[in-house]
Amino acid sequence: MSAASFAVSTFLFHRSRLDREHLVEIAAHGFGAVELFALRSHFDYGDPAAVTDLAEWLDDTRLQLTAVHAPTAERLVDGVWTGNLSVASTDTATRARAVAEVQLTLDLARVLPFRTLVLHVGTPAQIAAANDNDAGAARRSLDVIVPYAAAGGVQVALEVQTNALSTPDALVALIEDAADWPPAGICLDVGHARLLGDPVDAIETASGLIVASHVHDTRGSRDDHLVPYDGSIEWTRALLAFQKVGYSGPWTFELAPAASPVAATLARAAQARQRFKQCLGINDELMSQ
Repeated sequence: MSAASFAVSTFLFHRSRLDREHLVEIAAHGFGAVELFALRSHFDYGDPAAVTDLAEWLDDTRLQLTAVHAPTAERLVDGVWTGNLSVASTDTATRARAVAEVQLTLDLARVLPFRTLVLHVGTPAQIAAANDNDAGAARRSLDVIVPYAAAGGVQVALEVQTNALSTPDALVALIEDAADWPPAGICLDVGHARLLGDPVDAIETASGLIVASHVHDTRGSRDDHLVPYDGSIEWTRALLAFQKVGYSGPWTFELAPAASPVAATLARAAQARQRFKQCLGINDELMSQ
């Protein structure tokens, strides 16, 4: 187990343009890795200069890029998401644009190697348009995306989220039905699983297919993206369930920007990380091996 087993998603900074100081803050709080949240207004994954800068920042901070979160929209402008990118849209142009943006994101691996692409299958139900979440459209998109990712050495992790296509049961069925795909897995988002019911049930359902995780808390009614232990999730039960099914990381803290300073959020995340390590029986000596 390495320090890179604990990562922070740059979702924490998605309201602004990603810069070197964001990575410095993550490293300063003892995290060894990042998951890049792909959103053009946050990080322009299609700009070679931006990619070169990110490679330098990762090298400077000694952070590992463990995963990239595929774009779900094109931009966030003045707090408004624009350019929906649902790979499950029945609108042909929308779906084609979404697939093309995912492929462009995967092309990052040619310059910045990473092992996992976290992908939404459709849009969360509470914000979805009528044509965003079609099972047939999702399968057609994934028939393109999963092999494209595998050709670049990247595994696709379909994220548990709050729509009918992305429940643990639905994702397991989708993956098991696609015998012609290269291996795909599941990103067990604990906060989303809590909104669907009991995270332990979700972990047990996805057993054997979990290749990534998002750890954040919720008070139970909204997708809050709180620091673990700040909400209603019983983390000891959840972490022991992860251990029971053989999952050992990475543990990616996907936290929302908060009113408090980012440093304060990361400090609380570092405290939560320590509690995770205690629960999982991880010690710093083992992590350095």
